[in-house]
Amino acid sequence: MRRMLNGIVVVLLFTISYQLFTGCTPMPENVQKSSELPPIYPDYCNVTIPENIAPLNFLLRGDYEAIEVKVGDITLNASGNEAVFDIDDWKALLQQAAGQSLSVTVTALIDGKWTEYKPFEWQVVKDEVDPYLTYRLIEPDYEIWNHVQIQQRCVENFDVNAIGHYEQLENRCMNCHTYANQSPELSMMYVRGAGGGAILNRNGKLSKLNIPGSVYFGFSPTGRYITYSTQKIIPAFHSDPSKRLEVYDASSNVFVADMEEHRVISSPLLCDSLKFETFPTFSPDGKYIYYCAADTVSLPSEIHQLQYSLVRIPFDEATGTIGTEVDTLFSERSVCHPRISPDGKFILYTVADYGTFPIWHPEADLQMKNLQTGAIDSLTIVNSAKSDTYHSWSSNSRWFVFASKRDDGLYGKPYFCYIDKDGKAHKPFCLPQEHPTFYDNNLKSFNAPELGKGKVPFDVEDVAKAMKQEAIPFK
Repeated sequence: MRRMLNGIVVVLLFTISYQLFTGCTPMPENVQKSSELPPIYPDYCNVTIPENIAPLNFLLRGDYEAIEVKVGDITLNASGNEAVFDIDDWKALLQQAAGQSLSVTVTALIDGKWTEYKPFEWQVVKDEVDPYLTYRLIEPDYEIWNHVQIQQRCVENFDVNAIGHYEQLENRCMNCHTYANQSPELSMMYVRGAGGGAILNRNGKLSKLNIPGSVYFGFSPTGRYITYSTQKIIPAFHSDPSKRLEVYDASSNVFVADMEEHRVISSPLLCDSLKFETFPTFSPDGKYIYYCAADTVSLPSEIHQLQYSLVRIPFDEATGTIGTEVDTLFSERSVCHPRISPDGKFILYTVADYGTFPIWHPEADLQMKNLQTGAIDSLTIVNSAKSDTYHSWSSNSRWFVFASKRDDGLYGKPYFCYIDKDGKAHKPFCLPQEHPTFYDNNLKSFNAPELGKGKVPFDVEDVAKAMKQEAIPFK
């Protein structure tokens, strides 16, 4: 009798297991074909991806009852509207497909009917993107900075660690975390407020520097110098209800700091009282400082006349001296955030109709100038009808990441764009998440994304300890 009961239990368990893994997931039958692409989110249709990216998990917008996805050797069947790939199967798939295109076919069940949508492609390239991304999570509206975090995410999987967190830093505002040459061994972030300062990471050893007012900054190729801007930032609310906010600089200047001798280097050309200077960055060879400059106007009344040009000035790393002539490279629209590709071929920047804070300008787009030929690419395949701005390069100059508000005009998300060997930009894709509903539920904006070659050798607790140090003064 006991043997019979045991047999019955085994049969029941097998039946339940079979129903859970097969019976509860409907399989396609009587399939109708559609000429339309599937309504997937994020939009991963016909994008170029690196072979080391995390799974492009997605969902279908709508009341779908089941979904089947076929890509390469993978067939994914699931109840509901979400496609979530096994990470090991995904990695094997991309390694096998590197340098080739993958055709993706989505078949979905809705209102009791199966529809096979038009297939789309994933072009998998062997040029890898730097595996780590740092970014600031911040409230998306009205420039408040409550509960700010700086996180580092491995883009090859879904691992996230905090390197700056409001709980350990007395709810202070923190600016971007910036690498030197995309290296995790040399980087810096700035913690604002009384007792704040620049937190320098050198091989995991953190120190606090008293570099007053540092807002935007970049390292020289050797890491000895940083160029940085100081500014008085003013937020102003629009009377037009269709616009949220305008932010402008009441004053701004550019300096260079010598990190070995702890001294500040200045030039009257970078501290002109009749100009606003901001967004400085070194060229990869260290021979120039690129930045943005505008003639002063009466603010906020003449904000629409505030036009920043892309300019550069020579710099000698051997002597730590700033040149005496300023060259203007672009002045057709207001320019922000210039960044040069590590190979020195391209300069990427944001253009807007006016002003210096394009995150609030829906017309803000990215442009790329070839520094060898002077040709300008308007990057129409990259830009959207919403704000596209703040970008950084991967160390191999084949990828850049930028923040885009293309979904709803409010929340910024990181997008990756491939630049091929001919300098052609490809359709960008959004940072993949483990759960396809992540962006629907996330109430923070991704701000100031920066690519890095490795995980930084410190965490938020180390930053909190460094904040208690006596700041190293600069003269």
